[in-house]
Amino acid sequence: MLDASVKLGQSVARISAALALEKPDRTPVMICAEAFCGKAMGVKLKDFISSPDRGSELMAECIASLGEVDAAESLVPTAQILGAAWLSKNRLPGRDLGEDEPWQVEEVSLMTEADYDLILDKGMAAFTGDYLGRRLPQTGADARIYLATDFQKAALNFVDRGILPLCPIPAFIPFETFCSGRGLTGFSRDMFRMPDKVKAAMEVAQAGSLTALRSQIAATRPFAVYFAVSRGASEFLSPKAWQRFVWPFIRETVEAITDSGAHVFLHFDACWDRDLAFFRELPKGRCIFASDHGTDMHKLRDTLGDHLCLFGDVPASLLTLGTPDEVHTYSTRLIQDMGPGFILGAGCQVPPNARPDNVKAMVAAATGK
Repeated sequence: MLDASVKLGQSVARISAALALEKPDRTPVMICAEAFCGKAMGVKLKDFISSPDRGSELMAECIASLGEVDAAESLVPTAQILGAAWLSKNRLPGRDLGEDEPWQVEEVSLMTEADYDLILDKGMAAFTGDYLGRRLPQTGADARIYLATDFQKAALNFVDRGILPLCPIPAFIPFETFCSGRGLTGFSRDMFRMPDKVKAAMEVAQAGSLTALRSQIAATRPFAVYFAVSRGASEFLSPKAWQRFVWPFIRETVEAITDSGAHVFLHFDACWDRDLAFFRELPKGRCIFASDHGTDMHKLRDTLGDHLCLFGDVPASLLTLGTPDEVHTYSTRLIQDMGPGFILGAGCQVPPNARPDNVKAMVAAATGK
C-alpha cells in the first residue's frame, strides 16, 4: 500500500493535469458524499451530523474504503449550515425528521421587499445577522454549530489517507440567496417589478461576499473553492434575466477566486445547456464544471472540453438502482467519451441510499482496481 503522502502527491498531479486539460496517468476520481457516508458506516444520520468533527472523520474513513479515490469535495456534513446559506429553515434528523432521514431545507420566504433597502443601507452581513437572529434563530444556532468545526482537522482527516480535500471553502452568488430568502415566486416578481433595486442590492451583497472570500483564500490557501449555483441555471430564466442577474456575478466570482490563486469547482446543478458558450469567458484551465446529470455531458465536452475540466456525471438513479456491472460500464464509457480533461464522479453527490458496491464500481472504472 502506498504511503499517504505519496498517494496524495499522485492524486494532486492527476487532478492538476485534468484541470490543465492534459492527460494524467489515469482518469482521476472524486467523491462528493455526505449522508451516504453515515449510512454506509452504519451510523444513524442523527448521530452523523450531531458533531461535524466526528462526521468528517466518518466521511474520510468511508471515502477511503471505496478504493483509490483521488479527491473529496465535501469534508464536513453540511446539514446545519444549509438553512443559513439559503435564508431558510433546517429540517434535521432526530429533531424535525426521523433519526435516520436525510436532512432537508424548508423555504419559508421571510425576506421582504423592504429588505433590499436594508441591504443597500447596512450591507449584506448586517442584514443576514439580523435575519438569522430575529426571524430564524434556530437556523442561526445551527449555523454556529457548523462554524465551530475544526476545518483544519477536517482537511487532515483526508490528507492523512492520501485524499485531496479539494474545496474546503464555499462561494455563492446573491441570486441564490435572494431567490430562496424571498421564495421563487416573490423573487421572480421582484426581478420584473423593481429590477434596478434588486440588481443594486445584489451588487452590495456581492462586494461583501468577495471581500470575505478573498480573505478566506489568503488565510487557508485551498486547492479550489466550491462554487454552487442551481436556481440560477439557464433552464429557469429568460436569456435577458440570466445575463443581467446571474452571469455577471458568476464571472466576477470566478475571477476573484482565480486571481487569489485558487481553482474553482463549479458545482452547477440543473440544465445549463443553453448558455454553455458563455463559460468560455472564464480563465482557461482553472475551473472544473461539475454536472449533476442535468446538463448534457456531450454538449459540455463539445462546447467546453478544450477550455474547462469536466466532472461527473454518474447518475444517482444508477448508483442506487443499478448493478455494479452497469455502473462500471457507464463510468468506463464516460471516461472514454470525455477525454483527458475529465474527473469521474457522481452527478451532484452520491445519494444517501446508493449501494456501496456500486460506488466502488464507479471508482474501479477510473482506477482499474
